Amino acid sequence: MDRQLIEQYLAGADTPAAAIRGLTTAELNAFPIPGTWSIQQIIMHLMDSDLIASDRMKRVIAEDRPTLIGYNETAFAKTLPYAELDPALACEIFAKNRRLTYEILRRLDDSAFERTGLHNETGEISLEYLVKTYSGHLDGHMVHVLTKRELLGKPLA
Repeated sequence: MDRQLIEQYLAGADTPAAAIRGLTTAELNAFPIPGTWSIQQIIMHLMDSDLIASDRMKRVIAEDRPTLIGYNETAFAKTLPYAELDPALACEIFAKNRRLTYEILRRLDDSAFERTGLHNETGEISLEYLVKTYSGHLDGHMVHVLTKRELLGKPLA
């Protein structure tokens, strides 16, 4: 197990909060690229996704080959009242969840990262795969947030 993956996972804890700093509610909920999610929707998705990821990781650690259920992120973004929720609170939950999950991950021996769960859509996945995937998941969405900030005339300094 590459322990740097765990550090990379933790390093993203404060990234969403930094990415929305200085944006108004209108800017957070704007659609500078039609047909894509707003910055607010991305932030809420990241929080939801990380909570789900943490649950999956803990279940793979604690249970024998648990079933991991997928979810429809598009339905979440479309149906849940993301535009009305507090993005700062979502960022705080994201950060605290990452820090707590990190504390679990860093205490595991390398063999734990070979443990697997069975995802109902993608098949067998390891704990190492989950850590790597969710570290990269954040990075991918931050590219979109930064692009949207620039289009709104609010580049991150």
